[in-house]
Amino acid sequence: MDDLLANKDVDVVINLTIPDAHYAVTRRILEAGKHAYSEKPLVLTLAEGVALRDLAAAKGLAVGCAPDTFLGGTHQQARALIDEGRLGTITTGNAAIQGHGPESWHPNPEFFYLPGAGPVMDMGPYYIANLINLLGPVRRVGALTSSATLTRTIPQIQGSGAASPVAGTVLLLGAVGSVAGIALGTGLAALALRLLGGDLGGGFFAGSAPSLQWDGAAALVYGLLGVVAAGVGGWWPARAAQRLPPAQTLKGLGAAPHAGMHRTLPLGLMGAAVLLAQTPPLFGIPLAAYVAVGLLLVGGITALPGLVALVYDRLAPRVAHRLLPLLAVERARRVRESAAVAVSGVVAALSLAVALTVMVASFRDSVTRWLDVVLPADLYVRSATGTGAADTVYFPTALVQAVARVPGVRQVGTQRTSALLLDPARPPVTLISRDLPDPAHDLALVGEALPVPAGQTGLWVSEAMVDLYGARLGSPFAPISEVFKAYPSVNRASSATFFIAGVWRDYARQSGAVAIDRRDYELLTGDRNVNDLALWLADGADPDQVQAAVRRAVQVQSGSAGLDAPLEFASASQIRATSLRIFDRSFAVTYWLQAVAIGIGLFGVAASFSAQVLARRKEFGLLAHLGLTRRQILAVVAGEGAAWTGMGALAGLGLGLAVSVVLVKVVNPQSFHWSMDLSAPWVRLLALCGAVVTAGTLTAWLAGRAAAGRDAVLAVKEDW
Repeated sequence: MDDLLANKDVDVVINLTIPDAHYAVTRRILEAGKHAYSEKPLVLTLAEGVALRDLAAAKGLAVGCAPDTFLGGTHQQARALIDEGRLGTITTGNAAIQGHGPESWHPNPEFFYLPGAGPVMDMGPYYIANLINLLGPVRRVGALTSSATLTRTIPQIQGSGAASPVAGTVLLLGAVGSVAGIALGTGLAALALRLLGGDLGGGFFAGSAPSLQWDGAAALVYGLLGVVAAGVGGWWPARAAQRLPPAQTLKGLGAAPHAGMHRTLPLGLMGAAVLLAQTPPLFGIPLAAYVAVGLLLVGGITALPGLVALVYDRLAPRVAHRLLPLLAVERARRVRESAAVAVSGVVAALSLAVALTVMVASFRDSVTRWLDVVLPADLYVRSATGTGAADTVYFPTALVQAVARVPGVRQVGTQRTSALLLDPARPPVTLISRDLPDPAHDLALVGEALPVPAGQTGLWVSEAMVDLYGARLGSPFAPISEVFKAYPSVNRASSATFFIAGVWRDYARQSGAVAIDRRDYELLTGDRNVNDLALWLADGADPDQVQAAVRRAVQVQSGSAGLDAPLEFASASQIRATSLRIFDRSFAVTYWLQAVAIGIGLFGVAASFSAQVLARRKEFGLLAHLGLTRRQILAVVAGEGAAWTGMGALAGLGLGLAVSVVLVKVVNPQSFHWSMDLSAPWVRLLALCGAVVTAGTLTAWLAGRAAAGRDAVLAVKEDW
C-alpha cells in the first residue's frame, strides 16, 4: 500500500477492504493526496464521515462511496420512465433481500456480522441508493428490527475438504472420458483399416483388409492413464483454488496468488532436454531423445505465462487508445496462467505438427538431393531386382561392350552389388563396385573425401556402417579384410588393407553399404561381372529406340552370356518420380495425424473458453451496462481468442522447430542410421499457424455467443 500511495502516476485509489478498515484506509489515501472511492459503507460512524469530508475539502480532493449501481441500464430506464411521467404518481417504493445470508456461499462471512456490515450496512445501500435516485431524498427514517436466526453455521467450503467433491467429479469424468476415448479410438482404427487398408493409404498393399487387433490390456492401461490425467488436472487447480482470495474471487476480482513461475524451471527443463538429446541410444532406440522431446514441450508450456507477459506488456501501450483491442490484450495479460492452460493443448499439438512437417520436408529434400547425386545417367538397366540374385544373374564383359556400341549410347557405367556378411547377428552389408573417378561428385558424401594412402585400398562407407560397425573416417576397416580373404587369391585380396576415405548418405540400404572403385574390386577379386548398367545417351537419342537396341544386343549375347532374366529399364526421372511417390505415400498418414492433433488442441481451447465465458456472464453484463453492444462484446472475446491462440501459435512454432531439430539430428540418425539436412517449409508452417489462430479466434467467438446474450445483463443482478 505504501508503494501504491507513493506512486505519482496514481490519481484515484479504490478502497475494497473490510468495513472496519474503511475509515483508516480512506484517510491514508486522502493524506497521500489522492482521490478516494470506497466500498460501502464509507465509515462506521457519522463523526468519521464528517472527518473524511473535511479532510478531502481541505486538500481539494474528492471522496466517493459505492454503490453506483443506480447508474446501470435497467435503473436508468426506470428513471427515464419516471421523468417522462409515464408511470403516474409514485407513492411507495419497496426493496427486499430474499436469502438466508452470506454464510451459505461466502468462504469467510464473519465480517458480515460485525459492526459496519450486516443486511442494512452491507446489502441495504444497493436498494436504498436506488430508491433515493428514483424517488428523491429521505426526509424521515423509521426502523424495525428482528433476528430470525440467532446462530449462523458456516459450512466447510474451504480447506482440505474442498478437494473431496472435486476429486470425485474429475475421477468420474476421467473414467467416462477414457471409456469414450477408447471406444472412439477403436472405431476410428476400424474405419481407417476399412477405408485406407493395412498400409494406411500408402498404396503398397492394395486390396488388403487386415482385421482389427484389439488389445484389452493396452486399452486398460490407456484408460487408467486417462483417469490419472483427469485426476491430476482436477486436483491441481482445486489445490490452487484453496488459496484464492475469497471475497474478491466470488465477485470475479480475485486470482490465484502467483509469485511467478520461477524462470529457471523452463530453462532447466530445456537445458536437460539439450543434454539428453546428446545421449547415445539405448538398445538401439533413441529413448533419451524421446524424453528430450517431452521436456522441450513441458518446458515450453511452463514458459507460456512469461512469454505472454513479455509480448503483451509491450503491446498494451500500443492499443491503449483502442477500446476493444485494449480489453482483449489486458485480459490476456491479467489471466496469463489461464491463457497458458487454455492453449497448452494447441501448443503441444502445433509443436508436434510443426516438428513432423519440418522433419518430413527435410527428409524429402534430402532424398531429392541424394537422388540427384546417385542418378547421374539418363537410363538404367538392371538384371535382377535385388542383391539376392546378384551372384547368379549378371552382365558379362562382352555384353557390356555390346551395349556400349549401341547407336545413341554415349557412355556406359557399370555397377556390381553383392552381399557381405560382416556380423552373423546383423543383416548382410551391400558391397557396391562402381567407377569412382571423383568420389566427392559420384557419392552423396557427408563431409570431405580423404586421399587414399599409397598401398591401401579406398572404401567409402554409408552412415549406417559408422553406427553399426564402428567404421571411422581416415581409419583402416579390418572386418572387410577378413571377407576379402575368402575370395580366390587372384591378386592380393588376402593381404589387402582397406582405408575409409569417405562417408556417404544411403537412403536405400539401412543395414549398411560399402562402395569400392571398380578397378580396385576387379584387381582384388578378378570378378568383372556387373549387375546394373547406367547409360548416358547421345544428344537427340530416342530412349525407346535405345531400349529396343539394348534388348536386341542382349538377345544376341544371351546364348553365351547365360543371361535369361528379364531386363528392367528406367530413366532417371522415372526412378526419381517413383521414389518420391513412395516417400509421399509412406508419410501421407502423418498429415492426417497432424490434423487430428490440432483438432484435439482446438477442442481444448473451445472447452476452456466455453467454461470461462459462462463464468464471465456478469462481466459481459457489466460491459453491456457500460454501453458495449453484443457485437462488441463478441469482438472482445474473439480478440482474446486471437491473442491466446496467437501466443500459442508463436510458442508452438518455436517449440516445433526445436523438436524438429531433435528429430532430424538425433532421432533419425539413431533410429535409421542416416542423416539429413534441416529444411523448414516456411510458407506451409506460417499457413499452419495462421489456420490455428483463425480457428482459435472463431472457436472463442462461438463460445462467447451464448454468454454474451441478454441473460448476461440479468446476471449482473445476482451480485446486487
